[in-house]
Amino acid sequence: MARAHTEYPVIVVLDGDYINQNWALDRPTMTLGREDSCDIILPVRQVSRQHVRFHRQDGDTYLIEDLNSKNGTWVNGLRLEGVRELSDGDEINIARAVRIKFIGSGSTVPVTGDIPEVIPSSSFQGRLKIDLESRQVFVNGREIEPPLSLPQYRLLELLYTNQGRICTRQEVVDAVWPDAIAEGISEQAIDALVRRLRDRLAEVDPDWQYVVTVRGHGFRLDNPVDTD
Repeated sequence: MARAHTEYPVIVVLDGDYINQNWALDRPTMTLGREDSCDIILPVRQVSRQHVRFHRQDGDTYLIEDLNSKNGTWVNGLRLEGVRELSDGDEINIARAVRIKFIGSGSTVPVTGDIPEVIPSSSFQGRLKIDLESRQVFVNGREIEPPLSLPQYRLLELLYTNQGRICTRQEVVDAVWPDAIAEGISEQAIDALVRRLRDRLAEVDPDWQYVVTVRGHGFRLDNPVDTD
């Protein structure tokens, strides 16, 4: 998740599992999709591997292009065909699954009640922190090296961005294995991934169990805040 910069427009997720996640359109061309190689990754089943592309043109003009996505793109309720220019406040519906809003570079601080507040990664408190832009994970200020595997990172990011609530096993499957058929992921595979992630975190902080299993419900992150 890229941090918002006032000199660039921002897209922000309006609802669903990724509400408030936001990305600055700080490069001339940025691709949004489910694939890990995309600049903006939305691991949602209905989203195509490479779904749309944002282009900066002639300084302050931004365009959106549908990349022949399977489930389509809508801008302000109209099906996107090819390329169109974006204006501040445009609502973009990705595959009828994720609603995002384009906030122009001069309006990066929303002033109306219908746009959710952008939450920067720095607002999350606790011993464990993730730089959601670089995907670096820190525990007690120490970076986890070597980096977590992609499934481990996806699981941890899911729990981290949903601090305060339990994430169900189905949410874990959707976040970690977006291309898999749900019935193909066993509970044993989920539990094994949780154990591996716990082991990696214990290498840095063996005195605390960050990933808690809530029997019959799912998993949550127990991220303590140390006070002097």
